[in-house]
Parts: sequence; C-alpha cells; structure tokens
Amino acid sequence: MSASADNVRSAEFRLPSKDVREDLPFYTKTLGFRLDMIYPADDPAVAVLSGYGVRLRIEKGAPESPGTLRLLCIDPDKVASGQRVLTAPNGTRIELEQAEPELVMPRTEHAYIVRRLQDNTPWIIGRAGMQYRDLVPGRLGGSIIASHIRIPDAGPVPDMVHYHTVGFQLIFCYRGWVRLVYEDQGPPFILKAGDCVIQPPEIRHRVLEASENLQVIEIGVPAEHVTTIDHEMELPTDNINPDKDFSGQKFIRHEADKAIWGPWRLAGFEARDTGISAATAGVASVMVARPKGREAAQVTSHDCDILFSFVMEGAMTLHGEGQGAHALTAGDAFVVPPGHKTSITDCSENLELLEVALPAQFETSDHEGTRLA
Repeated sequence: MSASADNVRSAEFRLPSKDVREDLPFYTKTLGFRLDMIYPADDPAVAVLSGYGVRLRIEKGAPESPGTLRLLCIDPDKVASGQRVLTAPNGTRIELEQAEPELVMPRTEHAYIVRRLQDNTPWIIGRAGMQYRDLVPGRLGGSIIASHIRIPDAGPVPDMVHYHTVGFQLIFCYRGWVRLVYEDQGPPFILKAGDCVIQPPEIRHRVLEASENLQVIEIGVPAEHVTTIDHEMELPTDNINPDKDFSGQKFIRHEADKAIWGPWRLAGFEARDTGISAATAGVASVMVARPKGREAAQVTSHDCDILFSFVMEGAMTLHGEGQGAHALTAGDAFVVPPGHKTSITDCSENLELLEVALPAQFETSDHEGTRLA
C-alpha cells in the first residue's frame, strides 16, 4: 500500500441538497444508510452517511449535479418496496440492480465470415497492455468474441488476480509461451505453443510472464462479459483440487506434446482432442486438425450453432456455397454457419487448423457428388 493510502482515512462522495432534513429519512429509512455525522445541530447543512462500502456527504448548496447511486442487491425487491428506480429529495437517481445478474447468452446471428491477417485488421491495446485483433467482426450478434492477442516484449506481465463471468473461455497458445497460475490448480506452469486451457466461469487466475512475441487465441462466450479483479485471493492457493467444479465446468490443461491423434469429422484429416468437451460437459469442443493422406475435397455442412476455425500453420483454400474461394494462410480465421456447404482444398503438408465448436456435439453431413464453384 502506498504512503498516501496509509495517510487517507476515508473518502466521501458529495451530493447536493436543498434541505438536509428532508433528505435524511430517504437515505436512512428507505435505503438503509447509517447517519454518522450531522451539523450544525440547529439547522443542519451537512450530513455524512455510510453503508454498503460507500460514504456519502449530503451538503446543502453543494455545486455538483445530483448524480446516480446504484445499489447492487441480492434481492432488489426487498428494498424500497420493490421499486427499481427512485429519485431522492435532493434529485439523486437511485437504481437498484441484481448484485449477481444471470449470464445472458445472446441468440447467435449466423454469418459466413473470413478474416485474413493480411487485411491489416487493427491491433487494439486492451487489458494489461495486451494487443487484441478481432477475428469475428460483428461477433455473431454478441454470442462470441474471438481474439488474436499478442504481447511483443518478453518479461513479467502487469496482470492482477482476476476472473471472468462467462459461459465458456478458451486460451490457446499460438506462438511463444506464457506462464500462468490458476485457483486450486497448483503452482504456476508454462503454456507452450500448441497448448491450451479453458478458464471455467469465475476461476481466479493471473498471467505472470510471457516470452517474446507471445501470441494466443482467446475465445469468449458471450462476447460481452465482465472481468472482476480479486484483491483478496493470492495465487497459487494452498489447496490443490483439479476436479473442482466451476459452474458445471472443470479446469483442464491440454499439452500438445502429449496429445493422441485420431480420426476427424472431415475425410483426409486427423485431429487431436483437447478434452475440453468432457471438461465443459458438452458446452464446447476444441480440436486441432491436420491433413492425413490423400486430399478428399469433401463438400460438407454441419448443424453446429457456432463453428470457428483458425489457420495455425500452412495454407489451404476454403470454398463456400455462394461465397467463392478464399486462399487462407497462417493467422487467418473463418466461421461457417449451420447448413452452409463448404469444402477445403489445396492443403499444404504443414496445415494445422484450430476448430472451436459450440456445442461440442453436432452432426457433419457429407454432400457427396456436390461441387462448389
């Protein structure tokens, strides 16, 4: 804690008042604040109240606007007779909200999307100085965010212990390495290129250190989700519980050099399963696929709600019904909506595809005899 923080005893928000005696019953009886100080006694001009981690100074004639005070409640209906929006006598707007609102999963707005690295999508500076490139413009109506994230310089990362209120979140190390630590998962570890983890809902974690030119692919569902700093928890935790349940999901770390390759859903490819389908109880699957044997040029469609792919290595051509052909190379991404016919051709020997599917279980249909222009 800084020297100035040691010196400051408390902090107040000042709100204007026309008549302090009129405001007091509203703040104390209706909202439940505690009166700490009032003066002068014969004609009060200042009242200081506290509650819910906030200290308010109601001051007659103060020049500020009345402002808005938001109260986050376990049950807003038990405050102020169930009213959700009130106006105090001094004009301050009071909003009563759920302290932990339910996670809203927007309906997917399906679209055929191709995002190429060579199109020079801008890199945006985000949290902890990380640089973000959006891989799914429009974010399918807010149902998913896919980001290509990089940290150019090696060394410690100015991150804090935090968690995300999400339905699903993947961290896939694409280039370099990153040192991470997670709640109840033991000491910090290195996530290398080709490795990945899922961050179950609200698991506390921290990014500690990155290699030069670290690059990761991060998938979050829904697109807009809250990141909360946990100032109390220290990582690593004393407890180790690899099977801990986080809102129905478990933490899992997949290491590429321990992976087992097997058949994939498309002919002419093999894939390694990251185990994420089982860890999320079917919320999502994450596979890495590569060509095996003779190219099949198979025309297929699927019934998956969200099917996102990222070209990790090599080159290929993606043919889409009514979309023409797109020559793709490392760093490119695409989304194929359900029911849309596609095929993959011109695969280089070193092609590797990262595929993320939500939900994990879906059907792929083979349209034998179909050709895409």
